[in-house]
This record gives sequence, C-alpha cells and structure tokens, in this order.
Amino acid sequence: LNSIKTSFENYVFQKKPLNTDDLLKQVTMLFDSCKTSLDLFDMLNNMRSYDDSTYAHSLNVALICRRFGKWLKVSPDVLDTITLCGLLHDIGKLLIPNDILNKPGQYTDEEFELVKKHPRYGYDLLKNLPIDPHIKIAALLHHERCDGSGYPMGLSKDIDNYALIVAVADVYDAMTAARPHRPPLCPFQVISLFEKDGLQKYNPKYVLTFLKHIAQTYQSNRIILNDGRTATIVMLNQNHLSKPIVQFDDGECLDLSTQSELHIQSIL
Repeated sequence: LNSIKTSFENYVFQKKPLNTDDLLKQVTMLFDSCKTSLDLFDMLNNMRSYDDSTYAHSLNVALICRRFGKWLKVSPDVLDTITLCGLLHDIGKLLIPNDILNKPGQYTDEEFELVKKHPRYGYDLLKNLPIDPHIKIAALLHHERCDGSGYPMGLSKDIDNYALIVAVADVYDAMTAARPHRPPLCPFQVISLFEKDGLQKYNPKYVLTFLKHIAQTYQSNRIILNDGRTATIVMLNQNHLSKPIVQFDDGECLDLSTQSELHIQSIL
C-alpha cells in the first residue's frame, strides 16, 4: 500500500514516471500468496483495518479484478490488463480534495458533482502513458451503468468490457467496506443488492459469474442470521444466491429463500 501511495503521488503531483510493470508485479505477488478465493477475500477484509483510503480500495479492486479474470478464464495477458484496470481506475481521486472524499455523511449536490469528475481526471492522467488503452478507458467508464444511470456520460451501451468488469469489482469492494454512514455489508447482503437491481445496471454475463463465485467462496462457512442464530451454509440456491440453505447446530436445515424476513447478517 505504501508503494502504491508513493508511486501514485509521485506521478500525479511530481510528474515522475509511473512504473506500471513494477506495480503489477507487486499486486501479482500478493495475489499469488493466497491459495484460495477465501484466503483472498479474508486478506481484503483484514487490509481494511490497516487503511481504507483510495490506495487500499485501488489495491483491493486490482486483486478482486484478478480473481474475477480467473473466474472468467481469460488469457494471462488479459488478466494482467484487468488487474491494472482495477489498480488505476480511481487514480483521478487524487485530484479531489481529501476533506470531500473522506467527508462523514452524505455529499451535497455540489460536492457530488466534483467527485463525479474523478473518472475524467483519471483518464486525463493516464491518456499519454504507454499502457493498454483498456486501462485508460476503464478509468473513464467504470461508473457507467448499462441502464444509463451512471456517469460521466450516462452511457447505456458501448461501454468497454474491461470497464464493466471493474465496475462490478469496484462496487463490491465499496459495499463490503465500512462507510461513515453505515457498517460494512456482509458478502451475502451485497449479493442481495446486486440481485435486486444489478442485472439492469451491470452486464449480466459478468455480474452473474461474479455473484456465483462469491457465493461459492463462502460455501460451508459458518454464518450469523439477522435473528442472531448461527448456522452453516450447506447448499446454494442458484436462482437466489443471497439465500442459501443453511444447517443449524441441531441438524435442522432451513432454505432461506422461503423466509423473506431472514437473511445472512455476517460471516464467521
């Protein structure tokens, strides 16, 4: 994280070269230190206790994008490009004042309009670098949505595939992190939110692949329900991934998809 912070700030504020090959190597080494997807997502959660800044988020999204690329079975070269798309997607936020980015509570309309400029700032920072064009476009388009509700251009089609992948990873990391106005959301709560409106906002191929593998990552895990009971996930509901079948300590099983008032509150 310190290396990313130094590299980004030297490039943005002191016009020093940005060594993307070195950054990619560091991210890849960190990724390869995790033997399973569960190891990786545990590490992302632990990293937040160290730092929840733009730099930690950028590293998290890079790691999630790399795992996502493996789930999509892309080639090694594409995997590296997706990883750098995730790492550099928010570099434009360095040009947004910290007191706005870290503001507790909701943005004013004026503040949000300023924050919404970071994709263009990011593209402008990257556009002259000798890197894959998808990395530059991902910085510009990662907040665009397939229903036209995104920014900065309100696109509903012709959104670069790499940007569509980063968009899912970006939102997942943001929702599973703590924010001034709410605690971190459990992965199954995030899956539920994606299930409610994600298929309109995000590319279905990408979001469905992502949600399926996130749910599979926590198969057999111990969980706490919102009524305080603990249980173990024993089977996923493919049509309702946020509501798996769970088994209590007494052996009783419960299909959460039949219980509208119950949901997974946290993972143990």
